[in-house]
Amino acid sequence: MPVDRKLADAIQRVTAGALGPYQSAVIRIGFAATWLLFLLRELPNRHELYGPDGPWSWDLAQQLIAGNHAFTALMWSDGAVWFEIVYGLAIASSALLMLGWHTRAMSVLFMAGVLSLQNRSVFMGDGGDNVIHLMAIYLVLTRCAQVWSLDARRAARAQAAVLPVRDRAGPVLWSVLGLVLAAVTLMGELSGGWLAVFWGLWSVHGVWWAACRNAPHSQGRQLLDVLANLVHNATMVVIMAEVCLIYATAGWYKIQGSRWQDGSALYYPLHLDYFTPWPALSGLLAGSGVIVMLLSYGTVAVQVAFPFTLFNRRVKNVLLAAMMLEHAGIAILLGLPFFSLAMITADAVFLPTAFLLWVGGRAARGRTRLFSRVRPVPAQRCTSEEQAPRSLVG
Repeated sequence: MPVDRKLADAIQRVTAGALGPYQSAVIRIGFAATWLLFLLRELPNRHELYGPDGPWSWDLAQQLIAGNHAFTALMWSDGAVWFEIVYGLAIASSALLMLGWHTRAMSVLFMAGVLSLQNRSVFMGDGGDNVIHLMAIYLVLTRCAQVWSLDARRAARAQAAVLPVRDRAGPVLWSVLGLVLAAVTLMGELSGGWLAVFWGLWSVHGVWWAACRNAPHSQGRQLLDVLANLVHNATMVVIMAEVCLIYATAGWYKIQGSRWQDGSALYYPLHLDYFTPWPALSGLLAGSGVIVMLLSYGTVAVQVAFPFTLFNRRVKNVLLAAMMLEHAGIAILLGLPFFSLAMITADAVFLPTAFLLWVGGRAARGRTRLFSRVRPVPAQRCTSEEQAPRSLVG
């Protein structure tokens, strides 16, 4: 095949559709669910973590934000009521993004919620929070609701309907967010780069809705679709590169440590009270030098080797399963469930589509069986002719 034909085929593939729709859906569901569960678990401690009772005071946060120009809506007011509103909106946007309801708007609100809370108290996070921080920004640029979402179900119903189905919630939501954005801008709370980001996203969403509403088959609508596919595909590549970079740097830094070199690194966290939710199990593993050495060397080997195995599907899938099991073990042994959930979700970008389809099919069948058991069976009416034979049978 000529080189120009190969190039044309590659451009057609990148621009014709959003690649990895199931992988992006898993990322959307996984990170939204991880952040939602974290916010719900820390609901009793929210004032100490991110609110007015936290060790990172309002004045210190204000000085830091003035220097790094990070976005956080919690700097707009130091009142307790405003904090509760922001925390509640963060919970609601996480739940709605996980369900895929008006995903474009919810992804922006999800990003705003993550950045607002994490940038308010910079010392409250760990590696998993850093991953959520980055992925919340990336999700805004992806078309992550093409499958396994309420948006996809609404689009399928509209396509199958004879009469056009109007979406009233979308324009109302867009208008309300525009009014809020205008009010915040007039008060001077947004400026510089973040002002351009939020107004740009709001404008793009409005143009997209207008094109889909008034000219769904025009060339302008097709151009918007091509641009959205390009941005989505580029962002998916960035997400994959980010995951590879995380593992590569973690592995190479471990190689330089003397405890990882002699295979005893995992012995020490298994004896820390902060990371031993199951002391008996931690003591059992730490008591075997062979197991500690194998786990230590295996962790380094998998993290260093993974980026180099992406071009071999079988080896990549084996190491991917090993890393997910490793993070599941970290969640259980070291008591870091949300860090592990964030990393497992990030790893899911490399899962094969066939496997995701199989999981989705099993989940759909399980949901159908569950609702069929819960839903009462309507009583059947029968005629006198149908009742007579049944009475004869007894």
